[in-house]
Amino acid sequence: MIILITGASHTGKTLLAQKLLEKYKYSYLSIDHLKMGLIRSGQTELTPYDDDKLTAYLWDILKEIIKTAIENGQNLIIEGCYIPFDWQNSFDADYLSQIKYICLVMSENYINSHFNDIVSFGNVIEKRLSNDLDIEEIKQDNLEYFRGCIRYGLEYFLIENEYDLERCCI
Repeated sequence: MIILITGASHTGKTLLAQKLLEKYKYSYLSIDHLKMGLIRSGQTELTPYDDDKLTAYLWDILKEIIKTAIENGQNLIIEGCYIPFDWQNSFDADYLSQIKYICLVMSENYINSHFNDIVSFGNVIEKRLSNDLDIEEIKQDNLEYFRGCIRYGLEYFLIENEYDLERCCI
């Protein structure tokens, strides 16, 4: 089984991946680690700020990692924001039957009511270099993920009243 976890920044992707790793003992790949490894090693001239270009660049690599893991009968959790909404077009039915997609989306109401919590929990699993969050940017990013899921018919987990990942998929 391959578990893809995506969503806007600060939605808890890394936290969910860690919880699933602990529960199922699946290997786990952070797309941010792959991104920074490729950037720092000089394998790409893209920068951490080239989000749209990074999605296409990284997806070409990730989809082949996913296929290889499935062909080898290996379980894998992949988390990060660089999973395109049309990800399903990269796989035939045999592969798709072995992939679970989870998109975490926070509602505007949740963000308004819990913004201080979102900021304070930003370093629960990983140490972030910057915690300068803009509430409007967080709302816009989550709205983009929500709209993308709707447009492409993808399932999403809406964090609306309380943050309960146990209810989501654990």
